[in-house]
Amino acid sequence: MVRSPSLVDMTSGSIIKKALIFAIPICVGNILQQLYSTVDTLVIGNYCDAAALAAVATSSQPLEILLCIFLGIGSGISILVSQAMGRNDGKRVGRLTSTAVWFLYLCAVPLSVVGVLAGPWLLKLMKVPADAMEGAVEYLRITTLGCLGNMGYNLNAGILRGLGNSSATLLLLMITCLVNIVLDLVFVAVFGMGVAGAALATAIAMIMSWLFSILYIRKHYKELAMTFLPHSYDRAMVRQILSVGFPLGLNSALYSVGHLVMQTLFNTQGSAFVAGCSVAGKVNAIANIAITSFSSAATIFAGQNLGAEDYRRLRRGALIIPVFSGAITLAAGLLLTAGCRPVLRFFTRDEQVLEMAVHYIRVVLPFTWCYAVFNGIICFVNGIGEIRYPTIVNLLMLWAVRIPAACLIGWLGYGRNVMAGISISFVAGLLAMLLYFRTDKWKELCRKAEKQEKNKRR
Repeated sequence: MVRSPSLVDMTSGSIIKKALIFAIPICVGNILQQLYSTVDTLVIGNYCDAAALAAVATSSQPLEILLCIFLGIGSGISILVSQAMGRNDGKRVGRLTSTAVWFLYLCAVPLSVVGVLAGPWLLKLMKVPADAMEGAVEYLRITTLGCLGNMGYNLNAGILRGLGNSSATLLLLMITCLVNIVLDLVFVAVFGMGVAGAALATAIAMIMSWLFSILYIRKHYKELAMTFLPHSYDRAMVRQILSVGFPLGLNSALYSVGHLVMQTLFNTQGSAFVAGCSVAGKVNAIANIAITSFSSAATIFAGQNLGAEDYRRLRRGALIIPVFSGAITLAAGLLLTAGCRPVLRFFTRDEQVLEMAVHYIRVVLPFTWCYAVFNGIICFVNGIGEIRYPTIVNLLMLWAVRIPAACLIGWLGYGRNVMAGISISFVAGLLAMLLYFRTDKWKELCRKAEKQEKNKRR
């Protein structure tokens, strides 16, 4: 496959420069993607009450669980595409793409049905406040109908990132985010549809992002033969995608279940607390944009350079990219922590909700840089095909540290501070992932890098 100017070749040049070129479009795109839910929160917070705000906050967790396994499959495809690009194997990329479309429908249709039928039951298990339950069920059922679009877009975005093209996703998200904002204002502010209007706007935007991504790939990468409907698949590709993607998806799903448990702990504190944490979460997500952007860059960097068998460059990038991500996140976190109150006022006029949001920001955000470095290392390790170690660490961080710490804090009578479990888990996760650099796998990669270094000197 011939590399076009829009594709980022991460096998040569300055590591930081190439990571920035790749990450900045994703960063802006992530900001726009955050607006999907942020606009919902903003509009609901200004035009509805705290119960409606809590309904939007609590209903997102069950949908996240349903999406996680498939999103793991998408991440697996992205890794395999980046490795094929490193080998300049265009035919393999085409087979991966056609198989990915088949996977989309295999997963999306059943999950949409499950979401509509089982979603309300999950919300009851989460102990959603009574005044928010009706709105939460309504929001969940409507947004679940957009599952196909959400999954489809993220799959296609993964393919584009695997190709080295991160700028296309920015263009697509700009269009669909604008659609979401306009529809939110029309349905909620003009027609007074409340939670249902916000959900409908989000679902429509999800579907449109998927359709636009298909049209983009069909126009700019005709050799991939991207289609709306599944038409063929490669059995060998299926096995490879599952071997990489399923552990990632299972990890994400179990992680999302953990988030559901944390949300349940939040729900026991009442609607004002839930609404405050939701508002704070939107601001926290803005500060964390660099994390997902540079983590994606780390994955593609690792995949391309592994495919090119450049172990010297792999060794350097494993440290440079995560540390750079952590530095940016630390700066953004400290800035937003210091000036969070004026920002939070855009989301809510309720003083009780505002105080809860400020408290959440001050407890969690200053420690998020640890998660940035931690996640950067995890994504790099995933990119070289080493799935087991980061999966175990990720799950232990959640189930052995975050949830027990939060439960202990609540049990001791400090329920207002249960979010401190998140900060504690960030620190523990970083320390655990640093230990990867003492494993035999990493030592073997370093030996190959040293051999290449010696050969270069000759």
